[in-house]
Amino acid sequence: MIKTTREASWRRSKRCASGACVEVARVGNLFLIRDSKQPDGTPLAFDRQAWEAFVAGVKSDEFGRT
Repeated sequence: MIKTTREASWRRSKRCASGACVEVARVGNLFLIRDSKQPDGTPLAFDRQAWEAFVAGVKSDEFGRT
């Protein structure tokens, strides 16, 4: 069973100065992502393999910047 987002320990980048950031939490073997402006919204959930692929894509600028 997945803990609710209120029970998760959410983290955000130290570089986040505006408060409009992405937050990440690990619950069991799932990695959760949510928008800090909507903390009660439903987070996205990734298993370890998907999370590692996502992080690798971010580091290699696969998604580009807008």
